[in-house]
Amino acid sequence: MKNETYEVMRGEGARPVKMWTKGVPVEDSARLQLANTAKMPFIYRHVAVMPDVHPGKGSTIGSVIPTLGAVIPAAVGVDIGCGMMAAKTTLTANDLPDNLGKLRGAIERAIPHGMTPKTRGYRGRDEGSWHTAPAAVDAAWGQLKDEFDVICARTPKLRNTNNYRHMGTLGSGNHFVEVCLDETGAVWFMLHSGSRGVGNAIGTHFIELAKQDMRTHFVNLPDQDLAYLSEGTRHYDDYVEAVGWAQKFARMNREVMMQNLIAAVRTVITKPFETHVEAVNCHHNYVQKERHFGKDVLVTRKGAVSARKGELGIIPGSMGARSFIVRGKGNEESFNSCSHGAGRTMSRTEAKRRFTLADHARATEGVECRKDAGVIDEIPMAYKDIDAVMHAQRDLMEVVHTLKQVVCVKG
Repeated sequence: MKNETYEVMRGEGARPVKMWTKGVPVEDSARLQLANTAKMPFIYRHVAVMPDVHPGKGSTIGSVIPTLGAVIPAAVGVDIGCGMMAAKTTLTANDLPDNLGKLRGAIERAIPHGMTPKTRGYRGRDEGSWHTAPAAVDAAWGQLKDEFDVICARTPKLRNTNNYRHMGTLGSGNHFVEVCLDETGAVWFMLHSGSRGVGNAIGTHFIELAKQDMRTHFVNLPDQDLAYLSEGTRHYDDYVEAVGWAQKFARMNREVMMQNLIAAVRTVITKPFETHVEAVNCHHNYVQKERHFGKDVLVTRKGAVSARKGELGIIPGSMGARSFIVRGKGNEESFNSCSHGAGRTMSRTEAKRRFTLADHARATEGVECRKDAGVIDEIPMAYKDIDAVMHAQRDLMEVVHTLKQVVCVKG
């Protein structure tokens, strides 16, 4: 019987690729990357592809890669543990100030964001900087420091990265902080970020080690960014430990930013309110051990969210587009996964070439956000139609809440 919700791509000498992409465009370059990944000898059963799929570095963004006895560091990438956090509040639309610019300004002051100055982030209390670290940063780092010291003893070059300094910071690119309204007019806070500079350093270091291993052992690959680390080797063990730590950092980073976001809103909205009602904190760039089809396997989600039966997740749209709080259906064929967003349809360079400031202003009408040339690459038209993406994965998740942003802070 023909499956009506996903297509299967098969290649010679490769595992099947199951794609929940009906009704959304998939670039030929993404299909080639998927085919190359499916040729790797340690792929377990098949590769699952989400409807926000688009070309990435080595492995395709929007793919779920189950492996036995090996891990591909570039498939996890350098934005390790990148993900979303959302929290419903007891506020309603009527409680928001008429001047949303004041609210946006308070959030921008509370959460370091962007790339200028270069060291954008916190410093120790005695060092001084444009932001002094709040107690929440110290508390979070205190839970991570001992394990980080063990990791650095094995990989000393990681010690001098932006680790403590980037705790509680947003970054740039597609990372954001938003104030949203759901279908009932309830106010939600939502943010998107990961493990920042230290995660980037960990990913970059182990991607290069994997490539060195391939050269040492004369391993031929369909794509050099599919270089892998084999289970039982020191590099594999070190990577699994470091990537697991980076994922903890990313989750705590979002928690700290959420605390600072809530505190910032309280300086503008004096009405008492509660938060963390239906709070969700989920990764979408990560690897972890899971059990599927009777086997314990490593599952790499590169731009995908865990969607086990009953599990809550977040699928954001782009600036100006709707976002969704979803509940997983536990579809085993997708390795219990769903998409992590809308997915880009063009590069950042192409978006800047094609669209104008006037286009951006129209696309983000009604949203208090940056309207300058520095964010044109994040214009909604650079992304896939979120409604088509949601329809293509209707057997993977169900929508619990639909959110529309009214304030958006970008790095």
